[in-house]
Amino acid sequence: MKEVFTNDWQEILADQFEAPYYKKLRQFVAHEYATQTIFPPKDEVMNALYTTAYKDVLVVILGQDPYHGVGQAHGLSFSVKPGVATPPSLRNMYKELADDIGCPIPEHGTLTKWAQQGVLLLNTVLTVRQGQAHSHKNQGWEQFTDVIIERLASRAEPMIFVLWGKPAQQKTKIIAAHPQHRILTAPHPSPLSAHRGFFGSKPYSQINAQLTAWGKSPINWCL
Repeated sequence: MKEVFTNDWQEILADQFEAPYYKKLRQFVAHEYATQTIFPPKDEVMNALYTTAYKDVLVVILGQDPYHGVGQAHGLSFSVKPGVATPPSLRNMYKELADDIGCPIPEHGTLTKWAQQGVLLLNTVLTVRQGQAHSHKNQGWEQFTDVIIERLASRAEPMIFVLWGKPAQQKTKIIAAHPQHRILTAPHPSPLSAHRGFFGSKPYSQINAQLTAWGKSPINWCL
């Protein structure tokens, strides 16, 4: 895995790369890449952090683990590589985007444009075996990403945390100690739960209204 950042995450996370749990995680991940088909590609595991610097984060959209189909995952939560069919959860995010602020539904599933505007698209687990959802749970990734969330939450500059579904909402306890931030919650956009309150939750307009109230530039969500 590439763990050298050209932005401020290098200093923010330097102590983690030397921590015993992380060294154990690195060994596990290296063995998995050597013996299994693992996604995303090694050099894309940390893409969320490469693309959105710590100081630039305005919004965090928290996912679970990467897509486990061939060619899908590229290190940004909910996003897929260009040319890959849009997965069901992302299709529902696009439906809500159209209903909420009128963006046309994109013909692709690549969310890099969001990440480049300060939307940290972070999964709580950063690798997965092909065809085996949650196969890299409880190996250390959750500890690492909890540190990322905590260090963002401890930043004085406010941001918005978007927590869709119960696993993401379990991170509320890390964030809630820092009241300068805004937390938006809703059911997960998956087809299994989107009709329980994700549709109609208007996350995109809420985010932009809050950013504007803070004197920050809104996100151009249209892709």
